[in-house]
Amino acid sequence: MTFAPQTFKQQLIDWRRELHQNPELSGKEVATTARIRHWLESAGLRLLPYSLATGVVAEVGHGDKVIALRADIDALPIQETSGVSFSSQHDGVMHACGHDVHSSVILGAALLLKEREDQLPGRVRLLFQPAEENFTGAKALIKAGALENVSAIFGMHNEPGLPVGTFATRGGAFYANVDRFVLRVKGKGAHAARPHEGHDPIVLASQLVIALQTIASRDIDTLDSVVVSVTRIQGGNTWNVLPENVELEGTVRTHRGDIQKQVEKRIREIASGLASAFGAQIDVEWFNGPVTLINDEKWAAFSMQVAESVGYKTQTSELHMGGEDFAVYLQTIPGAFVSIGSASPYGLHHSAFNPDETLIENAARYFATLAEKALLQN
Repeated sequence: MTFAPQTFKQQLIDWRRELHQNPELSGKEVATTARIRHWLESAGLRLLPYSLATGVVAEVGHGDKVIALRADIDALPIQETSGVSFSSQHDGVMHACGHDVHSSVILGAALLLKEREDQLPGRVRLLFQPAEENFTGAKALIKAGALENVSAIFGMHNEPGLPVGTFATRGGAFYANVDRFVLRVKGKGAHAARPHEGHDPIVLASQLVIALQTIASRDIDTLDSVVVSVTRIQGGNTWNVLPENVELEGTVRTHRGDIQKQVEKRIREIASGLASAFGAQIDVEWFNGPVTLINDEKWAAFSMQVAESVGYKTQTSELHMGGEDFAVYLQTIPGAFVSIGSASPYGLHHSAFNPDETLIENAARYFATLAEKALLQN
């Protein structure tokens, strides 16, 4: 399957739009998987027989050395408001993070690599990963064997804050540890007119929110990155009754394991201290999410050199406080994760997110070149 440049560009955009119109949530990407399998098979790519409920792994080339490229394929539970002509046809589900773009980029790289298959100095494995948003997909692919014999892996995220044609990455820590906490405050209910007869959990919850903000500002070195955000408070069901219980939920983002443990320790200490002061009870549940994404220094520098060689304007990325399931691969093998500008007027996970599709063709050509050149490295 050979395309003229303009036809190639339009094919990738068409695939992206078809994926965008038909988004599926994490672990439910059945139709998405079928589409990608069909497109890859039609282009003559070898599909590898891994046992996966959703997701696709393909390969191009021959030889012992293997380099992997990864795209993510799942969408988010968001009602689209972008207004584009190819908006989501699935109510309440949207590709608001650009995984449809990422998939189209790696599909394009697959086509380009297939054209040069006989000249490739090894194999390129193409991972179309499900369930990135709930951080289970990378583990599923690794368990299935998708990283066997792979010497390095590369992936991307579109960056709405960067112009199209801009490339950024960094060696070392890049994306953050992502942890979730739930705080359950148990007080004593009472009539709102007689608060002294109870232990008001709403006042305690309010104090708790303020106290948690002192962790970043007063407990952690200001040169270390940390975010503590309370994102949900739920309690009470009427206007004149003090409730018995209030529940708070939130997230912690860090880039170092010792800071991560220190923050968890302080949250538990603050909760215990305030509970004692208010004569109440606060139960803390802590859920570890994806770990810090740590780029291999060599491969991060290499990925930037290749980006410069194909015409990207490159820069060293700032630390990201978001999480990324790609981090799990980098715990197993070396590689690099990169940002490519998508110039969306709205950010990731926004209902009006609308990346500039012109990034797709150049990014596809970049990843094809990156994979081929990486196969030549020691």
